[in-house]
This record gives sequence, C-alpha cells and structure tokens, in this order.
Amino acid sequence: MQIKCTINNRIFVEDIQVDMLLIDFLRHLGFLSVKRGCDTANCGLCTVWIDNKTVLSCSILAVSVNEKHVTTLEGIQDEAIEFGKFIASEGAEQCGYCSPGFIMNVLAMKRELVNPTEDSIKHYLSGNLCRCTGYMGQLRAIKKFLNATRGGCLSESS
Repeated sequence: MQIKCTINNRIFVEDIQVDMLLIDFLRHLGFLSVKRGCDTANCGLCTVWIDNKTVLSCSILAVSVNEKHVTTLEGIQDEAIEFGKFIASEGAEQCGYCSPGFIMNVLAMKRELVNPTEDSIKHYLSGNLCRCTGYMGQLRAIKKFLNATRGGCLSESS
C-alpha cells in the first residue's frame, strides 16, 4: 500500500505493508530517536506527535498517518536541546534511553497545559517509564524548564 505523509516537515511517499507499525516505518526511514521498548504501549519510548497530538508509535499502524503530519524528536531538536540542559543540570539523565519519548511528552505537555500543578505533570507523564532515575530529578527539571520558558509562572512547590 502506498502512503503519503509529512515527517518533520518533509514529505514522504512510501510503499509499505498494511500491517507495518508506525515505529518500524519511522525507524526504516532513519528516525532513530523513536525507540522500541515494550511493544505494548506502556513505556512511552516510542512517543511521536501526529498532527501535534502525542501517540505511541508501537501501538498504531503506519497506514494511519496517511495524509498526516508526524513529528519526531529529530524535528524539534532546538526545543529538545533546551529541555535536555535542564535534565542534565538536575542529574535526571542516566542511560538516556527513555529521554526521546520523555522529551516528546514534556514538550507536548508544555504546549497543552497552562500552569500545570505537580500532580498534573505527574499524571501527564505517567506513561513514561525510566528504570534509572527516581523521577524526582526529572520532575525538578520539568518545573525549572517550565518556569524558565514561561517567565516563572509555575511555583516551585506546586
């Protein structure tokens, strides 16, 4: 089956098998930030945006992105680098395997939630698994990132 989609502002027209998962399609095209973790839509490593909404690419077929816009971490590198500095400064990066999916979700959350509380941040990111950290460093990094990029509108104790 032939599909046409836009990935990180580049148009792709590809022949694919109808049962090909989106994660496999993206990795085949060289978008290696999309990681394979659980294959059960439970870890968040394969997070991408389809038409600006977060989606787990291991849980949907590639044909579903026909005529749609897909964003991977490679497509938002400047924002990812900016947030990555906050992760590193809080000691919240260990092996880094979960980082691409985690960053995709944090940047989506930044776009979607206004002045999130700590509980809403935790709820939003509940599908991101990290086996290395205790999540507290990640939470501190998110809060500091949101404060820095939104002019201090998030309270440290929220």
